[in-house]
Amino acid sequence: MKRTVWLWSLCGFALTSLLGTLLHFLYEWCGESALVAPFSGVNESTWEHMKLLFWPMLLFALIEAPAFREYKSFWCVKMRGILTGLALIPVLFYAYNGIIGRSPDYVNIAIFFISAFVAYAYETRALVRDRASCTSERFSLAVILIVAALFVIFTFKTPHLAIFRDPITGSYGI
Repeated sequence: MKRTVWLWSLCGFALTSLLGTLLHFLYEWCGESALVAPFSGVNESTWEHMKLLFWPMLLFALIEAPAFREYKSFWCVKMRGILTGLALIPVLFYAYNGIIGRSPDYVNIAIFFISAFVAYAYETRALVRDRASCTSERFSLAVILIVAALFVIFTFKTPHLAIFRDPITGSYGI
């Protein structure tokens, strides 16, 4: 099964990379449709770039869940992987900007791919070792659903915090 876990993770990374890239442009391609806004990047804020990682990772977790039924900590590992990837995006972005002063597009793109890679690498390691301690799979699912709800809510009711601010236009949300 270890080999299968690695293959699933590789496919997950590829799917997340592809879908995340497409989601970056989807809102604009769909004529700024409110229907796609919660799932795609509506501006260039750090928060919106985190959505590009979250939704593909969640979709892939739902696809692979049936294949990993025997893992009692599957959703716990997925929650931790998703949260790791989501946390890395602002940490790397703000650290890089703090050191250099600005972030070229190629660095922002690299941050997305690095965050996805680290998230899937963590998940692979945790699943292969099958040692992830988890108090509750339901709790893990609840956390994932809360994060999903926040991405939807904050698309339309955006807090005026730096992580939500579009650095190009200075606007928040849509």
